[in-house]
Amino acid sequence: MEIKIGKLDWIFLLLCLIAGVVAEESFFRGQIGLSFFGFIVAFYMLVFWRFRAFSFSHQRLGYFVLIVIWLLSAGYYLYDVMAFYVLNILVIPALVIFHLALITAPKNIEWNRLFFIGYTLKRLIDSIVFNAKFASHATKLFANSNKSAQHEAWKKILIGIAISIPVLFVVLQLLISADAQFERLIGMLPELINFSPEYFIRFIIILFCTFGFFGYLQVLLQRKIQIHPREVSSVTLDGIITLTVLFLLNLVYLLFIVVQFKYFFNGALADGYTYAEYARRGFFELLFVTLINLTVTTIVITFTKNLFGALKKVMKLALSVLVLASGVLLVSAFMRMNLYEEAYGYTFTRVLVVSFMIFLMVILAYTLVKIWLEKLSLFHFYFIATLIYYAGINMVNLNKVVADKNIARYEETGKIDIYYLRNLSATGTLALIELYEKHPNVTGVESMLQQQKKDRVYIKSHSWQSQNLTKNRAYERLGELDF
Repeated sequence: MEIKIGKLDWIFLLLCLIAGVVAEESFFRGQIGLSFFGFIVAFYMLVFWRFRAFSFSHQRLGYFVLIVIWLLSAGYYLYDVMAFYVLNILVIPALVIFHLALITAPKNIEWNRLFFIGYTLKRLIDSIVFNAKFASHATKLFANSNKSAQHEAWKKILIGIAISIPVLFVVLQLLISADAQFERLIGMLPELINFSPEYFIRFIIILFCTFGFFGYLQVLLQRKIQIHPREVSSVTLDGIITLTVLFLLNLVYLLFIVVQFKYFFNGALADGYTYAEYARRGFFELLFVTLINLTVTTIVITFTKNLFGALKKVMKLALSVLVLASGVLLVSAFMRMNLYEEAYGYTFTRVLVVSFMIFLMVILAYTLVKIWLEKLSLFHFYFIATLIYYAGINMVNLNKVVADKNIARYEETGKIDIYYLRNLSATGTLALIELYEKHPNVTGVESMLQQQKKDRVYIKSHSWQSQNLTKNRAYERLGELDF
């Protein structure tokens, strides 16, 4: 990789340094909130400035991924769902890396192939190599500068410092005697310049972010890259062997469904099972459906080629039976989970599982269509549908959904777990306030809110980095409560 550094590149390095400072301020100065969205805005301003004369590729998907990134980062300000708070710290950077590799890739690269993952990883590795070569290049530039002129300049600076020391000593003593405020300021200087490991760590973080941004974006500007995609799809499965496997799987499925059809759909518990065991078995069936659909069906569709006539039609029929049988098991698992929620209430995990089941139904439906319409792209749909689903569950605020469903369940059955609502962070606090205003006689709610009102100072975000809309609302609503 040849390194050519011009004036514009040095300006860009300075801007990357500013972006590195913004990153350190945003992510390492307290709990992340508004700062994530602020950083994404600043970072993409840097990106679009650097690529202002660049012709982007794959623009439609690029805009879609960019919208998802912005929505997920805005979630840190809008909501307080801890599961997504942790998960998105990994998901958002991964999407940013993918997005930048996508829109800067050559137009002839197909992003919906496994090769594109290798291409993206190669660009990341290239950025590390670029930074190493840039460091070597910069060192040579400084080493080849006018050494005698530098030596003379440093010599004069040292002479100036030596002359200034006695003069500054006398002047400072006089100024300290003249003003008590100035004396306190000078007295604080030893503390201000005192070395702290924290400052060193932050300096390292800023440098890491700076050269991470600089190297990756500089590499992406170089569109001339040798590409040697390997045709994974050249591997083929034997049609008769594959059909035999599908036949045996379908036989097991159909036998299982026929034997336990009443057990699936009568809405009652089988002998010897508790509600918890009933739901857990349904969830493992869900995993089995996912395994069947996303592995066996996808592998067969991708790697069975050159099938003709009756064999091809029978293969499609076997795949269709497999997908439909998987759908039946998925409906069974969905009904079991609903039964479990009616008995024990709603939790974040249970609602998330139900939403994932609905998502899998969409995946199964598309896979069934793909079996008969070969021109459709399987991975293309899976990727876009996954992003839509993930962004959707981030934006609907699942904690709010869980709280609303539990309140509605209380109004129907008189049962509610107020301690679980309290554990839903600020969203749970808002739900408890809503419950108290509608039903002030619920045991334990008033005393719980009184305690939270005393502790509400811990809810409010005091730094700009940690600003969160839901927490601020909870803080204000607690302050308005009059017992």
